[in-house]
Amino acid sequence: MAGAAGPPDWAGVRFPRPFRRHQQLALDAIAAAVAGGATRSWVVLPPGAGKTLVGLEAARRMERPIVAFGPNTAIQEQWRAAWAEFTPATIPTGTSRDLSAPVTALTYQSLATFDPDAEVDEEGREHRPSSTERRRGSLIDRLHANGAALVKALEEAGPITLILDECHHLLEVWGRLLAELLENLPHAHVIGLTGTPPDTLSAEQSELVEELFGAPLYSTTIPSVVREGHLAPFAELAWFTEPTPGESQWLAAQAERFAELRADLLKPRTGFLEWLDRRFVTRPVNSGAGHAEALAVEWSRLEGDDPEQAGAALRFHHAGLLALPPGAALREEHRHEPTAADWVALLGEYVTTCLVPSSDPADQKLVDEIRAALPSIGYQLTKRGIRRGRSPVDRVLARSEAKTDAAVQILAAEAANLGSRLRSLVLCDHEQASATLPARLRGVLDAQAGSARLVLARLVADERTAALDPVLITGRSVAASADTARALVKFVARHAPDIDLDPIDDDATGIVEVTGRWSARRWVRLVTTFYEAGVSQVLVGTRGLLGEGWDARGVNTLVDLTNATTPTAVVQTRGRALRVDPDWPEKVANTWTVVCVSENHPGGTSDWDRFVRKHQGYFAVTDSGEIVSGVSHVDPRLSPYAPPPVAEFTAENTLMLDRAADRSRVRELWQVGAPYRDELVHTIRVQPAKPDSRDEPGPVPATVEAPELVPAARGAKLAETEYVVPGHQPVVVAAVVAAVVVLVAVSAGSWWLGAAAPIGAIGVWGDWQRRRRRVELSAGRALAGLADGPGPFAFGYAVADGLHAAGLSEVGASGVTGVVEADGAYRLALAGVDAQTSKLFAESLDEVLAAITAPRYVVPRYVVDTLPGPDDAVRAAGRAWLRGAAPDNAVVYHAVPSALGVNITRVTCFVEGWNRWISDGDAVRIATPEGEGIIVTHRGADPFAATTGLRVAWG
Repeated sequence: MAGAAGPPDWAGVRFPRPFRRHQQLALDAIAAAVAGGATRSWVVLPPGAGKTLVGLEAARRMERPIVAFGPNTAIQEQWRAAWAEFTPATIPTGTSRDLSAPVTALTYQSLATFDPDAEVDEEGREHRPSSTERRRGSLIDRLHANGAALVKALEEAGPITLILDECHHLLEVWGRLLAELLENLPHAHVIGLTGTPPDTLSAEQSELVEELFGAPLYSTTIPSVVREGHLAPFAELAWFTEPTPGESQWLAAQAERFAELRADLLKPRTGFLEWLDRRFVTRPVNSGAGHAEALAVEWSRLEGDDPEQAGAALRFHHAGLLALPPGAALREEHRHEPTAADWVALLGEYVTTCLVPSSDPADQKLVDEIRAALPSIGYQLTKRGIRRGRSPVDRVLARSEAKTDAAVQILAAEAANLGSRLRSLVLCDHEQASATLPARLRGVLDAQAGSARLVLARLVADERTAALDPVLITGRSVAASADTARALVKFVARHAPDIDLDPIDDDATGIVEVTGRWSARRWVRLVTTFYEAGVSQVLVGTRGLLGEGWDARGVNTLVDLTNATTPTAVVQTRGRALRVDPDWPEKVANTWTVVCVSENHPGGTSDWDRFVRKHQGYFAVTDSGEIVSGVSHVDPRLSPYAPPPVAEFTAENTLMLDRAADRSRVRELWQVGAPYRDELVHTIRVQPAKPDSRDEPGPVPATVEAPELVPAARGAKLAETEYVVPGHQPVVVAAVVAAVVVLVAVSAGSWWLGAAAPIGAIGVWGDWQRRRRRVELSAGRALAGLADGPGPFAFGYAVADGLHAAGLSEVGASGVTGVVEADGAYRLALAGVDAQTSKLFAESLDEVLAAITAPRYVVPRYVVDTLPGPDDAVRAAGRAWLRGAAPDNAVVYHAVPSALGVNITRVTCFVEGWNRWISDGDAVRIATPEGEGIIVTHRGADPFAATTGLRVAWG
């Protein structure tokens, strides 16, 4: 492999520029591992962070021949181009399977063939090889001849450094092949590079990675690289749409049969609701140390055994179809209407355990009705129960023509915002549909619905986007409007005169193919140059070609029409827009996802579910400056468990367009160059039922002072030095003195002196009365101020102090941070702690604010009634309180968080914080007569009237 000139001088070549911070940290980690004897290294760097240079530099330092594998030809060329930057250029590169060059760049397809587009089938479903497919015999023995020859060349090459770029591809498709290959290369150093975060790998992938590489030596995140200034700031946006009228009509018709079935199932004669009640509400529970505790344990076990069925039952409760199961707690994911999947989760057991064994003809008739209705929502009733079947419903939503039309609207708006600076990319799963439409979809969907071909056609047909000269580019073809195609042919003639393209007829109109003597390897580079020069401002392509490895630094708008939701696909697709642009240092990228939702069908949220999966684990900035994962970075009001109502789509899209237009604000929110901590923080978002006028939108001041008063069983808990009513002693003394003076004056005959003395005493009494009334009024006003109750941050302070006192957190109330959002929601987190502690804080606060189910302990919160406005009434309330005659306050109960309820010591720590910030009162154990009584009267009650959502933030 060294060539005739002798062994390569690896030490004599260098990369000519300084490495970035993340690159250097990754190189240092690899060097330390190699120095310690390791031969396997794995680092995680986001797309655009410079993985290629890290791999080449680390391999160069090992001074061995280098073989780099990448997923496609674009990445293969990147490896060659990157090595060409090393100076002096004395070590050549090659792409031959014979490994004759010291640095060889190959594709994984040279070893084993797979199709990246096969992740999504024609129905929009994701596909992965089955475990049987992956484990059936030796994969190396099954390689084609060229792949087998390459394996032999690797085995005979001697000690080499093997670089596996974007190694998630082998994990997803040929993980076992990789394991076998490395077993045959015991002397090779292996460097695995990927942009996919390790915590998003599946259990099977994680197990394989652990076997092959161990833990990653170095990992960083997209937000950290943005903060460093090496990736462009970006906004994640969404466009919400309904299906077209024709599609909606078809969906509604499909839903009719299942709607009729649901209505029948809710009738008493079917026994379905009665069965639900027996299954979840009146189920027998073994009472142990305490009945309430046993209920909680039993429900927890049920949730663990069948989370889908338990979740479905709680959504049925939310819909008013089922009482709250004992021991259960409603969380964010349960506060939504039951979905088609929820009905199926419950129907499955009902059919197999109640209806099928029954000899009642009515039950058998109901089975037939269920069997007939299930296909309309994508399921089938088989002998083994209910199974998911092929349904065209998801295909209609995934490929709705409304999504193609939405792409046109988005690009028209972005063109108005950016003008000639716009460089947009529209990604689809397929160039054109490869399967015939099912018979029942003919006339509902265009045959090319969802394809890149249809997107191009709609862009060319709209005068707003036709002016952007869109070009279709795939691995098989290049197409554009006739005028744009002529410009492209001329451009290629100037920049690559060796390529002979067919001329475009002068009278040609509409969309035409650009054909000639060229291949994808050439046209990808040339069309990209055409695009970067601004002749075309829109490229339409497939994720398989442009979704990974393809680079154009100018991309500032990405429209994602794909259906793939794997972390790899999401990270790589979005990475196309995140490269910094030397020609626009202030570049900000907008990434759009188009989501189609139907309220006319129980399965109408399948595209929303895809949207949720895409954003799960992916971090982006919110409009308030928080960097979070999940759909809340698109809009903090969005929940991952249900889409917004269709009636709100117009408002949501308007909000998205406004945000898209204000790129400078997005850049400010990212705080490029500011210090950061590359770690995760768990947060909680609290949306009170009624906005609290006491708090203005914006960050909450860091200064934390406990309130002077908190409510008590009667009035408020009174501090020792507060609201002291002046004593009667001065009045008594003045009266006695006046009496003595009168007696002396009368006896001495000085009647005028005797008349003056009572006047002085009356003055002392009046002064005492005025001071007493002031104190009583002040006390009454303080009491009235408690009527609004504590806000979310007060509860957060109490929880944080409890965790701190119990030794579960390094900080207390002083570490609680957050903001009040524009819609009145509160976002809280515990700063200055690790991710696990921040998660404990968020979950504990969520327990405190949630409805009571079956905690070990509860704590009272006394509620002061609103006092009448006039001062006399307020003064009277203050007087009664100060005299110990205040009426009893109402009381609600909150759960003591489970982490603080494990023993009396921790409970005491929590109660101390509770008494400081929230209310007087002692904790009550549920496993007591008093506690059982509280549970009977308060179970399911919402003590704070707020909805909560747990989120994960960065930094």
